[in-house]
Amino acid sequence: MARLRRGQRMSSLHKIIPAAELPAWRETLRRSGRRLVVTNGCFDLIHAGHVDYLEAARARGDALLVGLNGDDSVRQLKGPTRPVTPEQDRARILAALACVDAVCVFPEVRAVRFLGVAQPDVYVKGGDYTLETINQDERRAVESHGGTIVFQAFLPGRSTSGLLEKIQRL
Repeated sequence: MARLRRGQRMSSLHKIIPAAELPAWRETLRRSGRRLVVTNGCFDLIHAGHVDYLEAARARGDALLVGLNGDDSVRQLKGPTRPVTPEQDRARILAALACVDAVCVFPEVRAVRFLGVAQPDVYVKGGDYTLETINQDERRAVESHGGTIVFQAFLPGRSTSGLLEKIQRL
């Protein structure tokens, strides 16, 4: 790893991987024998619940890749007023977190194609899902490459929707 000189800033931009470069990035991890953990979501307004979730996900392997829903898919999932933060800003904020090794924006509502390319060893989903309620195409995309799915509990009382409701009441 290159050493920073006094006054030199480290940029997190190198951790944002264009979708076209994801297969080569994944192959590099595979060749080095590193266990890849993947999660995905909107991550609209980063809060302590996100940080807790991402740190717990990262602890399940050697590298954490976050699949980030693009702006159009967030609108489809959350409504016309979302996202609050544009996708490139959301990607940059996630990439700046120490527990996140890489971020890749994907345009679809469901992460099926992204997961097929990422081929995670471990796919982490929120604790509000089960194997029965998870999107079954996503499940097949993970399991068809030998990956496992685990469910991570959320930090109680922390959500972007709850935060936005609180802001609106002010």
